[in-house]
Amino acid sequence: MELVVSTPALACGASVRRKSAAYLTTDIWKIMQTYPFRLGTTSYIIPDDILPNVRYLAGRVKDIELILFEVDDGPNNLPSPEVINELSQLASRHDLTYTVHLPLDLKLGDDGSEGDQSLVKAQRVIECTRGLDPWAYVLHLDGKSVRTSTDKVLIKRWQSQSVRALEIVSEWAGGAEKLAVENLETYPLDFIQPVLERIPVSRCVDIGHLWLDGHDPIPYLRSAMPRTRVIHIHGIAERDHRSLAFMPREKIRAVWDELIRAKYEGVLTLEIFSEEDFLSSLEMLEGLS
Repeated sequence: MELVVSTPALACGASVRRKSAAYLTTDIWKIMQTYPFRLGTTSYIIPDDILPNVRYLAGRVKDIELILFEVDDGPNNLPSPEVINELSQLASRHDLTYTVHLPLDLKLGDDGSEGDQSLVKAQRVIECTRGLDPWAYVLHLDGKSVRTSTDKVLIKRWQSQSVRALEIVSEWAGGAEKLAVENLETYPLDFIQPVLERIPVSRCVDIGHLWLDGHDPIPYLRSAMPRTRVIHIHGIAERDHRSLAFMPREKIRAVWDELIRAKYEGVLTLEIFSEEDFLSSLEMLEGLS
């Protein structure tokens, strides 16, 4: 599964565009100081590279999800050592952490080998960003081959291979707890549970994916909370990863209240990809406080 980072306009966005930087550094900062979790968003908010995005967001959020890609024999946005150094300085000055989204859904090779491109690219991304001491490395497990299968042998083989892939990546990341395995849309709710029972990785609960599949996210979130290091939230419009302004306020309120009830201290990422969606999502959250 790949994240979509196109940025169609928000229909009700004219008033949102008038929100200023002063708004972000006053009202929203008060929200972030009130609650124990670290409110964040992605490195694709303004139409520019990672560093300008982080400069724009520093002091306005507490965590930034670095969305990194590397195309075979093509472009990539892996930060240079110089960029990593500046990102680290910005983090120190602004009480900022980073989460890093690994580029490919994780798996072993079709023959069970450990040289699959998802692992190769995961290692490069981890080595590149190690100097940032990321809060977590967010990842997907590639279960497309068995998602709808009823073959118990095939499913158990996939589970064992997934555990092995996580073991490999956890060594690069500095520990299994640094890996946050994300739930995906169109998969059964308990699909990754047998894997999680065999290795002490963390969880990334994607609320938007649960909404997209028509699930009430609260029972799932409550069950996963003890191991949850990162939570993604985003609205649903013509696609997911849109502004929270598209969602009924009561649905967002239910999630917000659960985080407060659980005294959640991890990262809450607005996983959206435009300034307009970012500002309108913050406006929605301000209305909850």
